[in-house]
Amino acid sequence: MDALILVDLQNDFVPGGALPVQDGDKVIPVANSVQPHFELVVATRDWHPANHGSFAANHPGKKPGDIIELNGLQQILWPVHCVQNTHGAEFVAGLETEHISKIFFKGTDPGIDSYSALYDNAHRKSTGLGEYLRDQGVDTVYVLGLATDYCVKFTVLDALAEGFSVCLIEDGCRGVNLSPEDSAKAVAEMREAGAEIITSTALGKATA
Repeated sequence: MDALILVDLQNDFVPGGALPVQDGDKVIPVANSVQPHFELVVATRDWHPANHGSFAANHPGKKPGDIIELNGLQQILWPVHCVQNTHGAEFVAGLETEHISKIFFKGTDPGIDSYSALYDNAHRKSTGLGEYLRDQGVDTVYVLGLATDYCVKFTVLDALAEGFSVCLIEDGCRGVNLSPEDSAKAVAEMREAGAEIITSTALGKATA
């Protein structure tokens, strides 16, 4: 069975949010258009405690974009975003959610970040998504969301490592692009790892 993973389609990641991805809001119509093609749709949400170690504000003298070591891992510092039970952590208002079977929360441990929908950044703890998909009989996952060069990329790479076939819906993604080529490099890395890169239009034709 195929499943669709919607990655972090939250207020803080679209224009006007705390960590806005350029044109991040443009992925919402794509997400809405493809959901009816899938029997199973799951979504992720960044769900950080206010004291999360990835927030620059929690490190005196540091600013977003700085790099530190956090519990043995290199960590980019971000603006405070997607704090639990805040407006910024909610799904974007235009996202259709009636097809979503289950939501997986990530980034809940203040001591480690979690870009991937499947694991924290050190692979110390699973979110339960991989196990859930296998229990549902899923063998192929389609991924879209925010942001291409971080949470989407690491979700795709972890899903491939877990043995799933993976298709990236490229027009349903936008990147942070701390460096201008980051998204293009991320897509190339995902393709090299074995992901198929498609567009939502192709998906519609294939599943109609």
